[in-house]
Formats: sequence, structure tokens, C-alpha cells
Amino acid sequence: MDRLTKEQRHKNMSNIKSKNTKIEIKLRKALWNRGFRYRKNYTELPGKPDIVITKHKIAIFCDSEFFHGKDWDVLKPQLERGKNPEFWINKISGNINRDQDVNRQLNALGWTVIRFWGKEILKDTDQCIKVIEEAVFDNKMAEYY
Repeated sequence: MDRLTKEQRHKNMSNIKSKNTKIEIKLRKALWNRGFRYRKNYTELPGKPDIVITKHKIAIFCDSEFFHGKDWDVLKPQLERGKNPEFWINKISGNINRDQDVNRQLNALGWTVIRFWGKEILKDTDQCIKVIEEAVFDNKMAEYY
């Protein structure tokens, strides 16, 4: 197995995007085609949501499985056996905790938070759009009461 040098690993990690990722672009294009207008990487809200539908107070996050700890009970033991386990476990568990804190903050501000895993977006974008449409409908109905 080839091992990366510290410099090669740094270069690889620095190329990981935080904005305009493939999953974000795919979801945004689908939303746009359905007539939704949104803001991207909205800095005025906690957590800087990837997509925000301000009209309906919906904050959408497109989370990668690895960095946001999908199936953490399976991933964590794998990381414990890997290289630099302390760093990765601290990093990903910190991301999980931050995501939960951001969700609480946004909910307290009256926002609906929707989080999608990257593979959900890639495999079934239409289902993701349905979830967003339901949230918009629920928010519209709440305005009447």
C-alpha cells in the first residue's frame, strides 16, 4: 500500500471543497428547475447553510458521509484501527456536535432544518426535493394558524 507524504496528504485535504460541491450543485439545479429560489452559503445564519429558502425559513445542509459521521457507530471503530485515529475521531465527533448545535440554534430562531447525506442527493434527488416541498407546504400551512 502506498503511503502519502505529509505534503501530498496536505495537498489532497486542501482540495476538499466546502462550497459548490457536486452534491450541492445537483440539489440546487433540481430546486431551481422546480421553481424554488434560494440563497447559497447563507452567512447570516448559524452554520452557514448550503441552501436557504428565506421565504419559508428553510435551511438545507448537504453533508458528506465521512466528515459528518454517517453511521458513526460503524465508522468510529474503523477510525480507531486506522492512521491518526485521535485526530479523525476528534474532528468528526466535533463536526457531529457542531451540526447538532447548529440545528438547535436554527430551530430556536424558527427555521426548519433539513440535512441530506451526499449519497441521498446523488442517488435520489427527486426524493430530496419532495422532502423540501413538504417542508415548504408545512410552513405555508403553519402561517394560516
